Amino acid sequence: MLFKNMKESASLELVVPTHLGGQRFDLALQQMLPDHSRSRLQAWIKEGLVLLDGKQPTAKTKVWGGEKVAVEPPVNAQAHAFSAEEIPLDVVYEDDALIVINKPAGLVVHPAAGNWQGTLLNGLLFRWPQLKEVPRAGIVHRLDKDTSGLLVVAKTLEAQTSLVRQLQARTVKREYRAIVWGQLWRNGKVEQPIGRHPHHRTKMAVVRKGKAAVTHYQVLERFGTNTYLRCQLETGRTHQIRVHLQYLKAPMVGDPMYGIGNIIPHKMMSPELREAIGQFDRQALHAIKLGLIHPVTQAPMEWQIELAEDMRGLLEAMRAVPAPDEPFAPVDFNVDEDGLFIGDDDEDWDDDLEDDAWDEEALLADDDEAIAETDEDA
Repeated sequence: MLFKNMKESASLELVVPTHLGGQRFDLALQQMLPDHSRSRLQAWIKEGLVLLDGKQPTAKTKVWGGEKVAVEPPVNAQAHAFSAEEIPLDVVYEDDALIVINKPAGLVVHPAAGNWQGTLLNGLLFRWPQLKEVPRAGIVHRLDKDTSGLLVVAKTLEAQTSLVRQLQARTVKREYRAIVWGQLWRNGKVEQPIGRHPHHRTKMAVVRKGKAAVTHYQVLERFGTNTYLRCQLETGRTHQIRVHLQYLKAPMVGDPMYGIGNIIPHKMMSPELREAIGQFDRQALHAIKLGLIHPVTQAPMEWQIELAEDMRGLLEAMRAVPAPDEPFAPVDFNVDEDGLFIGDDDEDWDDDLEDDAWDEEALLADDDEAIAETDEDA
């Protein structure tokens, strides 16, 4: 039996147009089914869900026109396996194609090891049951569990494909606010590749074999021990802002993975500020603005929200402290315990770890098992 995993899904029967003759099958199929990405169709071909004249082809099989194509789209088994849960969601915008949500800190976006319930996906399925028919319940990008702010969800497969392509083309505008240790004195850009840390699988790092990553930053306010930044993403690598700020030796306040550990300038801080920072239990990162092209109307759209309440409180505590005689710069902060950052220690890094399933480019691959490997985007 050539079709595998066949369940109740709408099968398609097509005929290859003659003007597509001479092309690879995956390229021709993508033009015949423009609502699906080429990566998704390649996966279907590989899984035996597409037949060409009754036989199982490869993506590279040449077509000449007139061939009969049978497609059996797979049921999104993983999405159906997740249960709907009533979770409060702060909806900033909604129409027939999109949902824009203000995600609170502490809410995991997608079920994964250790967080199989109580995620944004579970809440989406409860409020919009129809999302069970859309891969990943319409999720196209993520925020870390402890990053707050704006996130867009697609209501339809067509909208999801459009949004992922916009992410690929880097036309989705995302702006963040961050509070970091030390003082940055000028605006700038970090353009350093990011990939899996060669020794710590749950961490990312700046490594030679990483994928291109670009973060722009602008100084909004400087304090005695900290700086308040605006950050804008060109790319969407896992933990990108956190890794790039660590690379600048300006690690984020409250970051448990890329922060400065116990190297905190207690003597330069007032008791009130020490208490405020001690009670701040997440990375100080907030997705404050989101802009994109509407997948149906093609109109440019933009949303902006207020800074998260806990970050506002932290800034007020910093503003209340007179600047010390000498600004704090964590120059002794070892950015990585292995001395990594464009180092040579990554030469024997396994190739299969290079592709981050949560990079926006990889979302089109529908590799649901790999989705759970990492926790994030910013």
